[in-house]
Amino acid sequence: MALGPSTKATVRDLRRLNRSIVLKRLFQQGPLNRSALAQHTGLSGGTITNVTSALLDEGLVVEAGRQESDGGRPSAMLQVNPAFGVLLGVEVGETRIRVDAFDLGMTLVGSAGLASHPQYQRPDETLQQVGLAVKDLCTKLEADGKRALGVGVAVPGIVAHQAGQLRAHAPNIGWRNVALQPLAEATALPIFADNGAKTLGQAEMWLGAGRGANHAAVTLWGTGVGAAIFTDGALYRGARSSAGEWGHTAIVADGKLCRCGAYGCLEAYVGARALLEEWYRSGPDAPEAGDPDAEDWLDRFIEAGRSRRRASSALQRVARYFGTGIANLVNLFNPEKVVIGGWIGVKLGPVLIDSVRETVSRQALEYTASGVSIEVGELGAEAVALGAALLVVDGLLLDGRSPVERPALRGQPSLARRRPHISGGTPVRAS
Repeated sequence: MALGPSTKATVRDLRRLNRSIVLKRLFQQGPLNRSALAQHTGLSGGTITNVTSALLDEGLVVEAGRQESDGGRPSAMLQVNPAFGVLLGVEVGETRIRVDAFDLGMTLVGSAGLASHPQYQRPDETLQQVGLAVKDLCTKLEADGKRALGVGVAVPGIVAHQAGQLRAHAPNIGWRNVALQPLAEATALPIFADNGAKTLGQAEMWLGAGRGANHAAVTLWGTGVGAAIFTDGALYRGARSSAGEWGHTAIVADGKLCRCGAYGCLEAYVGARALLEEWYRSGPDAPEAGDPDAEDWLDRFIEAGRSRRRASSALQRVARYFGTGIANLVNLFNPEKVVIGGWIGVKLGPVLIDSVRETVSRQALEYTASGVSIEVGELGAEAVALGAALLVVDGLLLDGRSPVERPALRGQPSLARRRPHISGGTPVRAS
């Protein structure tokens, strides 16, 4: 019997779905043998053989040794081929721009820094600089035989999907309804985008301190303050993708004026500017208030806290404010784990972690607080860019086609509930 058009489409879609399921499992848990793949995915042995054979022929999957078995031949272990292609992650921060390249094993293989300050230039200028940096890095990678598969972009604001386009709303750097189409046209690559706190959260949940947790909050503590909330392993976004603006929840009624225009926000007490002002007020041995975005002052603040009583007291006040904010997260979302990330978080976290935990224990409900683990992030300075690159992985997993042959990525990325939701929505691509 001949197959009609709809039947052909259904068969093709089923093959893509099966391919996506197998790739997803290999990304998450590989290397695995074919028997384990069948067990974990629920697909038949024949389907696993067909899918993995195609992936091996394509080069997207490779053998990674053999596993001895009881009474039978050793079975081939399969994994995603790290050398198949490169994913680019762009961090557009409030004070810097970072472009990193990762292989499919999520190992850093190249970087490009930009001497740029997004707060003080037009959005189109920033996008132009990012496009040039991406193209320059791609040229260098291609010279080494590495092929770019797509670009993920993290911004310090909200990314919305409007009329098939990605648009960024980041008032702190002057971005209001900024279309990312020019970046797609400049790079000729699929572009994904999301909020920086969310990409940080995705990276820590996938590869860092959040691994294994189904209910977690990953905080970004830097120039600004935000959080990514995961429930049942999926990233919670809210009605307009703006969930996680934790830094703009109030911890002091009618308190300090925040740069968002409200009063008493957590960010007004623990953001970079607030920390520098806290140190400045701690005594005559503190430096004059300077640029809170310079980052180098934080190391000196920490050092002062080790030897000077008033600086130490200032740091403890910060720990109480931050811990109170985390206690609110604990009471609201009942996470099993809270991860402290961001450039301030990875520096201050190890210093203040005991005080933060003590504050959470005191401020959060006893039963809820007793079941939460509070940890410092594991991924360091490139965590936001790494999470942005994972947006491309999500598109690769869900599309189900060869990343080289497909005309464009489509769909709303969504990983299995057992793993974190890696999402960037429908990408934009040069027409």
